[in-house]
Amino acid sequence: MDRLKKIIICSMLPALCFIPTAFAVTNKALDRTILPIQLPERPVYNELDARNVKAPEPVEIGAPEGAPNIVIVLIDDLGFGATSTFGGPIPTPTLDELAENGLRYNNFHTTALCSPTRAALKAGRNHHTVNMGFITEMATSFPGATGQIPNTTAPLAETLRLNGYSTAAFGKWHETAAWEASMAGPFDRWPHHQGFDKFYGFIGGETNQWAPYIYDGVTPVELPQDPNYHFMNDMTVQASTWVKFQHALDPKKPFFIYFAPGATHAPHHVPQDWIDKWKGKFSKGWDVIREETLSRQIEQGIVPKGTPLAEKPEAIKDWASLSKDEQRLFERQAEVFAAYVDYTDHHVGELLNAIEETGKLDNTLVFYIAGDNGTSGEGGENGMFNEYTYFNGVHEKVEDMLKLIDKWGGPETYPHMAAGWSVSFNSPFGWMKQVASDPGGTRNGMVVHWPKGIKAKNEIRSQFGHVIDIAPTILEASGLPEPKVVNSTPQIPMEGTSLAYSFDDQGAQERHTTQYFEISGNRAIYHKGWYARTIHRAPWEAKPRHKLGEDNWELYKIDEDFSLVNDLASKEPKKLEQMKALFMAEAKKYHVLPIDDRLFERMDGASVGRPNLMEGRSSISLSDGMSGMLEGVFINVKNRSKAITAELEIPETGANGTVIVQGGRFGGWSLYVKNGVPAYTYNFLGLQSTTISAKEKLPAGTAKVRYEFDYDGGGQGKGGLGKLFVNGKQVASGRIDHTQAGIFSADETADVGIDLGTAVVPSIGAERASDFSGYVKNVTVEVR
Repeated sequence: MDRLKKIIICSMLPALCFIPTAFAVTNKALDRTILPIQLPERPVYNELDARNVKAPEPVEIGAPEGAPNIVIVLIDDLGFGATSTFGGPIPTPTLDELAENGLRYNNFHTTALCSPTRAALKAGRNHHTVNMGFITEMATSFPGATGQIPNTTAPLAETLRLNGYSTAAFGKWHETAAWEASMAGPFDRWPHHQGFDKFYGFIGGETNQWAPYIYDGVTPVELPQDPNYHFMNDMTVQASTWVKFQHALDPKKPFFIYFAPGATHAPHHVPQDWIDKWKGKFSKGWDVIREETLSRQIEQGIVPKGTPLAEKPEAIKDWASLSKDEQRLFERQAEVFAAYVDYTDHHVGELLNAIEETGKLDNTLVFYIAGDNGTSGEGGENGMFNEYTYFNGVHEKVEDMLKLIDKWGGPETYPHMAAGWSVSFNSPFGWMKQVASDPGGTRNGMVVHWPKGIKAKNEIRSQFGHVIDIAPTILEASGLPEPKVVNSTPQIPMEGTSLAYSFDDQGAQERHTTQYFEISGNRAIYHKGWYARTIHRAPWEAKPRHKLGEDNWELYKIDEDFSLVNDLASKEPKKLEQMKALFMAEAKKYHVLPIDDRLFERMDGASVGRPNLMEGRSSISLSDGMSGMLEGVFINVKNRSKAITAELEIPETGANGTVIVQGGRFGGWSLYVKNGVPAYTYNFLGLQSTTISAKEKLPAGTAKVRYEFDYDGGGQGKGGLGKLFVNGKQVASGRIDHTQAGIFSADETADVGIDLGTAVVPSIGAERASDFSGYVKNVTVEVR
């Protein structure tokens, strides 16, 4: 049966724009009053024949004359010292070309984590103001961290859409609360209700680039049967087609494209021919690569002369101290990552080529942001063939990963690299993603390109900037004022500062003078060249280093100490106390308090007050065609006993395929029928697979298949005894030694009658191959 017949498709969303309350804001620069689309009062006519009456002029709300097109390119998990544009070892010709005809910003900052940066970027407000204190999957009930963007902080896309722009988002979203990411909705925080006319991409934090679970709007997309399929190429084709189509239909209408690849976030998935280009390029190791990067950065003027490398974390070993096997594995990891950066930059270039073909590139304001945070150190000491081992507390061994070295980056791996490379690719800084108190987590290279609007070319801008500055910059460049009311909702004023003042004035006085940083207890404050911070925890540390009130704070004159190597805390104790007090004032103002330094504890939603679609339920009953349920909306079967009862209709020809499944190749479970014989398989992180199977085929007609799992208890991730029953009779049993404690997958789903994405059971397959040839009348999953 065709997969599209098997999936319950979400209906198309209603019109995005509620009938808006009129609001008028005068843009003095253009002497222009802006009204969201609103029809005038209907005139009353007495004439009988319309041919005797002149038709009124059509009402159309357009963008200001000459307003630029807007493109925001946001790369994922890419640090300051990775790209050639900012002195790194990885050539990025598209970014280079934009920089040569535009501006490099070497003092631009993000929040140090995915969801917070993305939400802050689009809103022009701090990440706690938009309730995104952490990633959506680890939201809490504390103000500032609920994971639900409020209506009082309407995103940039909605403002542009209401004022005459076509808007489209492609790639990673990661701003919808995890419990809202299903056909049950609500859809308020899906892209279509956040101002985008078009969305093509994935909703969560990462996806398998070879087999993604993607949406076109709110409709799941069936993957093509193409062995060379890769999502990076797919989303680029979609974006390029959209901009050309938009231009063909309405060439005068400006567009806004948010182009956010899943790259270079794990998994590092890249076509083999791109990987081959990088063989041998990282044999010097992360320490030498880091030193060479700094040398180029100084030569290019990216960092001041005399800047030293910040000290590495103690957990990062010197390359020279590693074994030959470690060096061989880690070198391969870096080759794949570099290929991923290369591949991604190429596709950004393809999109820009498509815009150039329309003749609109000169009046397109491009922000190419090389990272939503620093390069990720979540790969830990050795890296991982399967990133989900990190979220399940499983440590992978070098000798095991070496067995997969030739497959690294391909469909049989879901890889991440050792944290030593994250420090190297964040040069000259010392830390990485998640560490909001270090530039290695928050300093990202940005290039701005707008030939028609910026006279300066190939120059560096060093004024302090933050991701919340992008939205006000775009409004100023577009000639649009900041709205006070959007869709009847009064708005919290934007907290960012437009960077337009710096476009043609290299020496302009800095305007964004104060900024706090905080992620999971790592916190800092910037104020007029001073910087105070505390390193509360590393990404690989299960527990914080100190209690929140006992953290060791450091003080730097960051405008004179680019890489933070000269701690002035002991010399300037009064200044440090002033900065700490300023942090607390900003934290109170922007809803950062209370500081929540929990990390993996947040994965248990009940303990942190996170809403749960399955709240108070111990079972869920489903039937054939109910598919595409992400982990955040499915009943939690981890760390407990469970029972699965399926009522099946078996055809005369026998049955084959998936009954119910959760997860995929890199972790999950499946109840299925293979050549007529029912079975259950538990796939532990792609490391160990256990199958409990009957011996006899199911007869034609109605059959009840039940699987029971008795959990050992005594902690998380334990094993247990599995039993399989057919029509009330036990037909098989077996022991499962290990279960996944934290997560099965960020993008693999729970499905009835099919296994979408990758296969939990290779012999059954995935997508159409796994389609159940009978009928799943009902399947109930119970937990206790």
